Amino acid sequence: MIKRGSAKGEGRQPIGAPPANELHHVLVVGGTIAEWNALSSDQWIDRRSDLAKVAAHAGVQWLTVLPYEQGSTGEAPTMAREIDARDNCTVIIDPSADGRQRLLAVVEQLRSGGPEGVDEAAIAAKLMAPAPVEPDLTVILGPSDRLPPSLVWELAYSEIVFLDVRWDDLAAAHIEHSIDEFSRRHRRFGGLG
Repeated sequence: MIKRGSAKGEGRQPIGAPPANELHHVLVVGGTIAEWNALSSDQWIDRRSDLAKVAAHAGVQWLTVLPYEQGSTGEAPTMAREIDARDNCTVIIDPSADGRQRLLAVVEQLRSGGPEGVDEAAIAAKLMAPAPVEPDLTVILGPSDRLPPSLVWELAYSEIVFLDVRWDDLAAAHIEHSIDEFSRRHRRFGGLG
């Protein structure tokens, strides 16, 4: 078992975490694979550019975008994982819709190096790569009563903002709102108080 917090319920900062309210890594989760596939290359370029600009303006160095879920069509992603550095923010577009599969693949990769290589730090580093830190803020486009199946590991220390916004309607203003919400919170890094 991989231990992520203290026995007393006191939070601790995740591996590579910045001080409490500094925002270095934002994770945006929304849409299905079919909705992602429906975007043209130009629409993806515009979406990445808009999100990178608002994130960079807030001092965010890393922005990761994941689909909310596979969706009912079972459609495979037409795009591969992309990493794009622009506007002082590196954007990672990862079409992996199943967080359990992504976590298992990382553990298997680490186990091939021997069981001593499988620990929290190694898993976090491999899952978040190339970002050197886990997400400070996770923005979920969807209902607040359901967590996306694309996330497993990423939520342990991240602040979560739910937005009732469709993937097609996502705009830079939504990310600005989420970052403002983050700045008003007191972070406990998994702790209870």
